[in-house]
Amino acid sequence: MTLASGDTVVLGTGADPGGAEFDRNAEHNRALAAELRDRVAAAALGGPEAARRRHAERGKLLPRDRVAGLLDPGSPFLELSSLAAHGMYGDEAPGAGIITGVGRVAGRECVIVANDATVKGGTYYPMTVKKHLRAQEVALHNRLPCIYLVDSGGAYLPLQDEVFPDREHFGRIFYNQATMSARGIPQLAAVLGSCTAGGAYVPAMSDEAVIVRGQGTIFLGGPPLVKAATGEIVTAEELGGGELHSRVSGVTDHLADDDAHALRIVRSIVDTLGPRSPRPWETAPPEEPVVAPAGLYGVVPPDPRTPYDVREVIARLVDGSRFQEFKPLYGPTLVTGFARIHGHPVGIVANNGILFAESALKGAHFIELCDRRSVPLLFLQNISGFMVGREYEAGGIAKHGAKMVTAVSCARVPKLTVVIGGSFGAGNYAMCGRAYSPRFLWLWPNARISVMGGEQAASVLATVRRDRLGDGWPAAEEEAFKAPIREQYERQGNPYYATARLWDDGVIDPLDTRRMLGLALSAAANAPLEPVGYGVFRM
Repeated sequence: MTLASGDTVVLGTGADPGGAEFDRNAEHNRALAAELRDRVAAAALGGPEAARRRHAERGKLLPRDRVAGLLDPGSPFLELSSLAAHGMYGDEAPGAGIITGVGRVAGRECVIVANDATVKGGTYYPMTVKKHLRAQEVALHNRLPCIYLVDSGGAYLPLQDEVFPDREHFGRIFYNQATMSARGIPQLAAVLGSCTAGGAYVPAMSDEAVIVRGQGTIFLGGPPLVKAATGEIVTAEELGGGELHSRVSGVTDHLADDDAHALRIVRSIVDTLGPRSPRPWETAPPEEPVVAPAGLYGVVPPDPRTPYDVREVIARLVDGSRFQEFKPLYGPTLVTGFARIHGHPVGIVANNGILFAESALKGAHFIELCDRRSVPLLFLQNISGFMVGREYEAGGIAKHGAKMVTAVSCARVPKLTVVIGGSFGAGNYAMCGRAYSPRFLWLWPNARISVMGGEQAASVLATVRRDRLGDGWPAAEEEAFKAPIREQYERQGNPYYATARLWDDGVIDPLDTRRMLGLALSAAANAPLEPVGYGVFRM
């Protein structure tokens, strides 16, 4: 895959689909993908069977059926963080009890936030709040209308100290609604069930709100609280039902007969929002890769530390497998270049080994080029970090790495990140980790993410301890000291641990990567770009 500088070429593949190594890789990655599918399918069920049955018996659509009924028929749904809260809260909050994502409604891409009342009555755990806020962040950065399908009992009271008081807790939802509406980002709500306590502000602060007769209720204090506070005995319908809010209070604007009717009303409202803004970059007709994407399983080794040519991944993601590489002869441990994905232009920054000073300078230069040319950036992370040692510190590895981190931080174009292997230490920063506000960030099932590898962490801490104890530390005791550190890092660096805590927007099957990137680029194209106020600084 050696390229002549400046050429746009169709990438080939050096992988042998019939080879033993390819087969071993493929078998391993297929097993990881199957495990992912099983976990996602289990989370998608929502609450326990009894809760789902009660929900349906009340005449309500299940939450995923509500989302499907809202979307344009046959259109895709870019779901976010489907495994949020996985393994947390005693596994009682699959998906954190809320469904979020980007989908097309009446021809417009919108962010959809749908409470799942089959999960603890749709109440908000800490991860539920975080997932809701992340969906609003996606809407803000990509200027997408927000649609809230409300069916929630409000905050999960046993964890109120982790849900209510802080800056990024429950109240931030309503702050975001107000500020997005002020910026011209539509806020729409359909109350399909309970809307209690602070949650009552979701429809009250929306541009337009729909409520279902005999089913939706909105009140700051429910009947038990009213009785306790005032002695008044009142039913939920009398206190905050659809008839009251549509005819008397004016909190809602439209009264629907049932869920399906409410969803039709929401679609008709979206239809009045007008067309999307022009795309800030030109698109071309999409093409399938020449190199079959199915081969991704076979080219990625089971161990992220095993080297391979990242162009094997690029060839299976980009339109026509065409790639115009930038500076192919300089800083070869970072691959940079231009391509298209589903017709959208992208500048790709992909790890091909550890980052040296030359790699960082090349990356900073390329990122500035993309920013100046309004080309979205795609980061493919498989990075153990920057090169360390006396020679490299003396050569200024810190200041050169800082240039790349600065370029990533300041780029105004949309940034997308996929962790296709390891994501360790400062390498995570230079390659647009979560702290650098990529529009979307996903992990592959083989990904690992932590400040350093478990073996490395164990060795560092053991060295510190040995220096303090001297040479009298028996080898067996040292190993006993290191073993739990390795286990901690392995557990906390696992992609499912990460995605449960919303350090990303989901774990995805490598074979879905191209589709997800296409949907993400389409969503990102709704937001205009700020003008660039500087030229390109050659590094």
